[in-house]
Amino acid sequence: MSTDHTPKIVGTVWGLLILNTLGSAGADTIFPLPRSLIQMLTMGSLAAAFSLVLAVNLRLRIRASAFVFLLTLLLVLSVISSASLDSGFGALFRCARLALFVGTLWLLSRWWDGGLTFVRHHIRMYFAVLGSVAAGLVISPGAAMPETYGGRLVGALWPLTPPQIGQYAAVIIGLTVLLVLGRRTTRGSAALVIVPSLVLLALTHTRTATVGLLIGLVLAIGSLVLTSAAARRFFAWAVLVSAVAAVGFASALQAWFLRGQSQEYFTSLTGRAKVWHALLTAPRTTPEYLFGVGLGDKSFGGLPIDNSWLAVYNEQGMTGVALVAAIIIVLGGVALLRPPSLSRACAIFLISYCAIASYTEAGLGDASPYLLHLAVAASLLAAPAVAAPLSTPEVPRRRVPRRAQRSEVT
Repeated sequence: MSTDHTPKIVGTVWGLLILNTLGSAGADTIFPLPRSLIQMLTMGSLAAAFSLVLAVNLRLRIRASAFVFLLTLLLVLSVISSASLDSGFGALFRCARLALFVGTLWLLSRWWDGGLTFVRHHIRMYFAVLGSVAAGLVISPGAAMPETYGGRLVGALWPLTPPQIGQYAAVIIGLTVLLVLGRRTTRGSAALVIVPSLVLLALTHTRTATVGLLIGLVLAIGSLVLTSAAARRFFAWAVLVSAVAAVGFASALQAWFLRGQSQEYFTSLTGRAKVWHALLTAPRTTPEYLFGVGLGDKSFGGLPIDNSWLAVYNEQGMTGVALVAAIIIVLGGVALLRPPSLSRACAIFLISYCAIASYTEAGLGDASPYLLHLAVAASLLAAPAVAAPLSTPEVPRRRVPRRAQRSEVT
């Protein structure tokens, strides 16, 4: 482990980064918040995060990171694709935001040492976000589960959508389960996080987050099975409970997953397939095919793309798709080459979750919670910093009297 202790202010910086990626669009809140005010708060949080981490890392000490290096290349590509202003001046503004985001990650990389520090920051900050969601549900259940979203849970105090809430809940549930298996937290503390998060996840009816949580945990716990008796017991119990649930609650689970939708609408991924088809069949010039049209709002024809790979293809072209694929492949490859450990299991969970969610959610090509999840994975896979050995001071020679020298010669 690194001998350089992580300052407490790093946790504050991480919280500000999470605030920046919460977004400003969503359901109507109990107390109306102007979108301009929300954008001012989110952008101000990013500027504050960069300033704070720069203040504690004035010497600009960073660690080599393939993840942040690839993000830097993606930033350069985004600037090139946005320079033509096909997406308006907003594209350059988003590039500036991504530059601050990547710069903050570079400065934070100094404290990436393979430990669980950033995992704990991640859980605490997103649990606080979920706390605001729960508070909104208690204050005004009608506003928190509006009919416009089909009765699904939304943020009533901060405009959060059901997929966002489901994502945050699934990620901290998975990480907390792994911390319990690794005996890095007590069962009581874990229950305080897992139980309410599971309730909120269920109320969001978010299929992507649920599937990502289950598959991510299977892969992560599977990496610990050979070295952890607790992981083996948990895996066996999970298989038994899943079998019983599949038999006894099949109809209820099916109804939860369908959310009242028809089979045809479900198989078309709630209408996403039409947008994807229109995006892929739209004519493109060679520069647009290679470099995209610049950073935008992840929509096409006024409709959300809801697919990270197609959003990157639209905004940063096939070059951007190659860079994002390289990020996932590099992190996954490093995780597979690491010996079994709790840090490796947490990294596998985060990488697999982001890879699964990328099919129906956008965010891998711009500052987003998904890049923060992958940043935590990168911090877990970083090799522990080795302290430089102290140089041995030169011992001055003892002067020998001349008479003694003559006697030695004779």
